Amino acid sequence: MSKRLPLTPLSLLLCSLGLPIQGSGATHAPLGHSPAVVETAHDPWLDSVAERAAVGQVRDVKGSPLEGARIRLWVDAVSQDFVTDAKGCFRFVPAAQGRFRFEVEHHGHEQLTREFSITKGGKWPKLRFLLRNIAGATVEVSTGMFVRVQPQIREDIITTETIQPMEIRKTNAVSLNEAVDCKPGISVQTECSICNVRNVVLNNLPGRFTTIMIDGVPLFSSVSGAYGLDMIGVNGVETIEISRGAGASLIAPEALAGTVNVVSRRPERPETLVETQGGEGGYKRLDVFWAQPFKGGAITANFLGNHHGSLDGNKNAVSEYTGYKRYLGGLGIFLDDAGGFKLRGRLDLVDEKRGGGAMGFDYEAIRSNMAGNPFHWSGGRSGSPDNRGWIRPDGDFAQAILDGQNPTLLADGRVLIPYGGGRGGFSEIIYTQRQQGLLVAERDLGDNRRLRLVLGGANHDQDSFYEGDFYIANQHQWFLETSVQWFLGETLVTTGLNYRFEDLRSKGRLRNGTFVDGLDNYEYRSPAGYLQVYHAFFSGKLELNGSLRHDDNNVFGGITTPRLNLLWHHSPRMNSRLAFGRGFRLPTSFFEQDHGILATTRIDRIIERPETSDNASYTFSAGGDHCALVVSASYNRIKNFALLDSSAADPLTGEPITLFTQSHDPLTVKGVDATFTYKLPGHVEGTLGAEKYSYRFTPGTLSFARPEERVYIRFDHDSERLNLFARATWTGAMDLRRFYDYEGTPRFNMDGTPKLDRSPSYWTVDISASYKIAKPLSLVLSVNNVFNYRQTDTEDFLWVDSTGVQDVTQFWGPSRGRSIQAGLRWTF
Repeated sequence: MSKRLPLTPLSLLLCSLGLPIQGSGATHAPLGHSPAVVETAHDPWLDSVAERAAVGQVRDVKGSPLEGARIRLWVDAVSQDFVTDAKGCFRFVPAAQGRFRFEVEHHGHEQLTREFSITKGGKWPKLRFLLRNIAGATVEVSTGMFVRVQPQIREDIITTETIQPMEIRKTNAVSLNEAVDCKPGISVQTECSICNVRNVVLNNLPGRFTTIMIDGVPLFSSVSGAYGLDMIGVNGVETIEISRGAGASLIAPEALAGTVNVVSRRPERPETLVETQGGEGGYKRLDVFWAQPFKGGAITANFLGNHHGSLDGNKNAVSEYTGYKRYLGGLGIFLDDAGGFKLRGRLDLVDEKRGGGAMGFDYEAIRSNMAGNPFHWSGGRSGSPDNRGWIRPDGDFAQAILDGQNPTLLADGRVLIPYGGGRGGFSEIIYTQRQQGLLVAERDLGDNRRLRLVLGGANHDQDSFYEGDFYIANQHQWFLETSVQWFLGETLVTTGLNYRFEDLRSKGRLRNGTFVDGLDNYEYRSPAGYLQVYHAFFSGKLELNGSLRHDDNNVFGGITTPRLNLLWHHSPRMNSRLAFGRGFRLPTSFFEQDHGILATTRIDRIIERPETSDNASYTFSAGGDHCALVVSASYNRIKNFALLDSSAADPLTGEPITLFTQSHDPLTVKGVDATFTYKLPGHVEGTLGAEKYSYRFTPGTLSFARPEERVYIRFDHDSERLNLFARATWTGAMDLRRFYDYEGTPRFNMDGTPKLDRSPSYWTVDISASYKIAKPLSLVLSVNNVFNYRQTDTEDFLWVDSTGVQDVTQFWGPSRGRSIQAGLRWTF
């Protein structure tokens, strides 16, 4: 049976004054038996149990009362229902003994269940209930139609931008990289035109400083992230959470730039999604997601098959866009009550083959072809005058002979370096297999105490071929955590312990047959402990979150990282967030700045300290009836910046070696970005965003060029059957001379002319649409880079130094031109 109890004016008055209710005159039917022991302490949370009535209160994590929260109290098989008033209060007549279960819920918050037993003569515990926001809750403004703040800011004290499944669908993203790209302060940077290694860049800091997490578990390193981020699918995602700044995550201090957390969605109803698409360049996509709730839980399964051919935009037979065959599969499990724990777990399997340079998927034939010249070096802007090879810019014919380049002197006096390495000598082929799993368990211990247990592990195998060199690596990662959250007076305290393990074992062979096994081996073990406190001041107007973490690494010793976050509520729709923090990162392998095995016989690690970052950031957000605004400013100063110097030689043998060392000068990046969203007539939202960054660094420290300015324009139209999405991104000019250190290493085109000192600014435009043909079936169409802007129309990604040694990393613009995909989406 279920019964709702009335509220009296007196009880409401006493609750609003924070006084215990005794003899209030309420006509509540008792739950049975004699009255409980009286507790008369006056508590700000209003929890008091009296002879004739009990009062409790429900609040959110900020300490604000939650009106309209629903409470169901079970005693044996009998239940009573209550609803909180404007002060978050509810009241009932207590029983003297028995087993009691409170089920508390409120829209937009996680459900809380609390159970306890009272023996005859025993005291009732304080009835305070703290409800957390559901992951992905955002600051929103609405006039009947939803208006997004872009980027969306969660109601957490830590600035957290969120990407919802609807936005992922609109952009037709197939992976994490595609889902987070083209947002103020957030971008994806490609770092090789041959293998297309890509990283998520936050606040325009190097991609290795971004920590990727799945359900709050960090299981990616610089090695596994080099190609692995393209292998994180986006089906079954509740939200993607992005926090920028050093130490933004309590469990990921190595995130010097910030964290990207993919949160799995717990399905509430049976669903099946099947999506198939095709497009230019041999593009094929099959996406399947299946979910089945059951009593007390749910299970999910997903599969993604994605193919794309390699692309050559300037017709020199060297690809700028890597071809790949990618397969992802996964299972998810959600249990609402497993021995008192709420569980979520997932298993992900990845198998990918990608190759760039020589065109086609005949990878074994490419690797075995190491002689001749199948390429057209005269192709493209500033191509060589001779198809056989490229120009040596310094024109030193005698030195070219000594360097073993077999030079040819052209009629105009220029020195030609002929190419004879076959298809394999200018190709990179990477096979990746990855298995990862995680389990997160949470349990309510009563009295607003919560226990969290985490176990995660990953195995990453890479079998790769880099222009004649072979590299095989295996990496293991483990993450374990236990934390407890409780109240100390009015302060919410979180304490935790975690253990991180990461290793790498590699085997290599250079094209001359030299074995370089263990070139970049390492093993890190880091037990850690942390403390975090949360407190609200001035009736919740000011919120403070402070944390201190200490790691004890087996190589670098003890490392302590503090962080402080402040949130000031100017009004219910306007607030400011201020954060100060420190993070650290342990340098790992050459994947941090290069993307494959180096032509070196050994790597000397001359690293004594971890990379550390001091960060300060400020975020202002405001919402109105028709518009919303978010403005952010950040300051990042990174010391002990890890560097690779591959120009060194062994002093005894003269063989090439690489120095893995650190910069003496700090890297400083300062930035400001803003986003304004406005609700237009006709179910249209318009968003305008911009960012401005400045850099202070020693030339050669930052490996890839970065813009100082970007502008983002976006339009969304949503109706019952038609969804339209369009975005335009303007990228400002980049100082290529400074970023690529032309003073130390001048760069030239294949015809021997200098590379651009400064890149041109440019626009890219993306459009996508979905049209519901029938209730379960939609037609999907997307066109990326509508106006076909490509860097190769201005200059190639390929370059040579003054001695004619080639490389593939002259990056500043899009590597892929216009692409069109179309298909069908079934949802059941």
